Amino acid sequence: MNITIIGYIIGWILNLEAAFMLLPIVTGAIYGEKELFCFLLTAVVSGALGLFLTHKKPEDLHFHIKEGCVTVSLSWIVLSIVGAVPFVLSGAITHPIDAIFETVSGFTTTGASILSEVESLPRCILMWRSFTHWIGGMGVLVLLLSVVKMTGGSRMNLMKAESPGPSVDKLVPTVRSTARILYTIYLFLTVTEFIILLFCRMPLFDAITTTFGTAGTGGFGIKNDSIAGYSSTIQVVITIFMLLFGVNFNIYFLMLLRKWKQAFHSEEVRWYLVIVVSAIVLISWDIRGLYDSVGKLFLDASFQVASVITTTGFATTDFNQWPEVSRSILVILMFIGACAGSTGGGIKVSRIIILLKGMRKELRQYLHPRQVRKIQFEGKLVEHDIVRNVNGFLALYIIVFVCSVFLLSFNGKDLITNFTAVAATINNIGPGLELVGPSANFSVFNNLSKIVLIFDMLAGRLEIFPVVLLFMKDTWRKF
Repeated sequence: MNITIIGYIIGWILNLEAAFMLLPIVTGAIYGEKELFCFLLTAVVSGALGLFLTHKKPEDLHFHIKEGCVTVSLSWIVLSIVGAVPFVLSGAITHPIDAIFETVSGFTTTGASILSEVESLPRCILMWRSFTHWIGGMGVLVLLLSVVKMTGGSRMNLMKAESPGPSVDKLVPTVRSTARILYTIYLFLTVTEFIILLFCRMPLFDAITTTFGTAGTGGFGIKNDSIAGYSSTIQVVITIFMLLFGVNFNIYFLMLLRKWKQAFHSEEVRWYLVIVVSAIVLISWDIRGLYDSVGKLFLDASFQVASVITTTGFATTDFNQWPEVSRSILVILMFIGACAGSTGGGIKVSRIIILLKGMRKELRQYLHPRQVRKIQFEGKLVEHDIVRNVNGFLALYIIVFVCSVFLLSFNGKDLITNFTAVAATINNIGPGLELVGPSANFSVFNNLSKIVLIFDMLAGRLEIFPVVLLFMKDTWRKF
């Protein structure tokens, strides 16, 4: 285990977090809020610790996938703990576990909150909550790779450990250039949405925070009713951009290269859109009796489908009051999630496709034992390692999910609340059903349950393996 490089990377994470806090500090200065000093103090301490850990570059900058997973997991834990400090110092959230829950929810782009009243919070606190979504959306390690020079396979091992999806490929020959391309696309889409929201007459502060939440597919709102109070035009814009941020960013890169055929013939994106359209049609038909206006019916259905499948978590209506068929569809979408290589969470559409094709292959193998069949995805043969990774992910996902629901049952809440709370956190969505529905929050759980859900949010964002590896003895053993 290369401990020195792990400490070095964590030091850079602390430096980046200190820099990130400049935004809420500036926001606090603009609005004359004393809470800015909480961010200033945290930034100074974080920067000092970061400089101490990075003042001397390690001689050996190489590390393998094991170190990559440990580094990513510890980096996200440190990032969340430090990010929670201003909440406690300002008094916005007094209990440390609640503050960590809120911060982890922000960085993992989950959007689950323990706050029932957000409109009374200082603007700098609201800005930090939303900004954590943007930071965590593409991944803080991906950002680090784009600015810090590292050597060999170390960079790819970090990217693999943090990036969502069954496989991670370099867009260009170097990982550093790949990271920069991804962040350039991310920034371009973010700025585009922000400008369009301003043209739709959304207030400046609202446009910034909403864009951060949409880009990171996070869902922290600055209004108690989330997005419901804004105009239909604004809701349409947010719906479109939620779906755009749920698309694999490799598609946008192919479009930049004018490789239109490859971009528009993506099997994953095709199924992603089919699922979205089918869900909108089914839900619109199911809830037709609840609406007088067809336009409002279709808009709410489209918005909630986009919000759930991309795991954003914004809401324009309390879908907890919808009929059982619609609620069931939304729960299914929670598990499916967005595309691999996007800012969305969930199991991912690509994994679902590979799992279904693998299942079909096994069934056909029973009928024709002598035939040799291969799984194809995106026009290419799927390597055995990827199939094994997908199967292993699903097995571990189910184990973590079942254990989490069981542990939450000791809190005494009903099964639907517990089940959807775990589904909403491990898939990084935000709201669930019943006591954790869109009009409620996660403050109903005790501290033990919140710790379980914090673990689920981190495990879901980092694709489970890196977080679970922290608890294995062999991970820390020297070979």
